[in-house]
Amino acid sequence: MDYGYIIVAVAAYLLGNFSTSYIVSMLSAHIDIRQHGSGNAGATNVLRVLGVKSAAITFIGDGIKGSLAVLVGRYLLGSYGEVVAGVFVVLGHNWPIVLKFKGGKGIASTIGVILSITPLIGVISITVGLLIVLSTKYVSLGSVVGITLLPVSLFVFKQPSEYFILGLVLAFLAVYRHFGNIKRLLDGTEAKLGQRNKLK
Repeated sequence: MDYGYIIVAVAAYLLGNFSTSYIVSMLSAHIDIRQHGSGNAGATNVLRVLGVKSAAITFIGDGIKGSLAVLVGRYLLGSYGEVVAGVFVVLGHNWPIVLKFKGGKGIASTIGVILSITPLIGVISITVGLLIVLSTKYVSLGSVVGITLLPVSLFVFKQPSEYFILGLVLAFLAVYRHFGNIKRLLDGTEAKLGQRNKLK
C-alpha cells in the first residue's frame, strides 16, 4: 500500500481546515462569521457581513490554501498527488473537523486548485463566473456555472484523464454545497450581490 496518498490526503484536508473567513471575522470584528448572515464560512458571506476588504482577504486566503495543497501533492506524487490534494483540500474547507464540520462552499479553494494545475482552464472558469455575476448579480449562479464548466473545459482542451476526474468531483462538490442556493434561484428568493446583512 502506498502511504504517500494517505499522507497527501490528510495533509490537504488539514490545510483545508484553515478557515480564512473564521480567522478574519474573529480578528476584524470579534465574531464567528458562521453565526451571521447566511451562516456560511466563505468570502460571499464575509462580503455581506464585513465588507469588501475582509471578503478579499478571505477569498485570497482560501485560494492560496488550494494552491499550496496542489503543490504539496505534486511534489510528493506528481499529477495524481495533485488530484488527491485538490479534492481533499476542498473537503477540508467545506467540512472542517476543527469547526465541527461547518465550513464554506469551496469555490475560492477550488479556483486555487485549478489555477495551480492548469491556469488556462482556471482563467476560463473565473471569467465565465465573473461575467455571470456581473450580469445577474447572483454570486451563487456565477460560482456554480464557473465551476461546473471545469470538466467540460478540461475535456475540450484534452487534459489528462485524472484532471478531468478532478474537475468532475469539484463540480459535484460545488453543486452539492450550493443546493440551497440553486433552490432559492429557482424560487426567485436568492440574495443578490450588494445586499448587506447587519451584524446581529
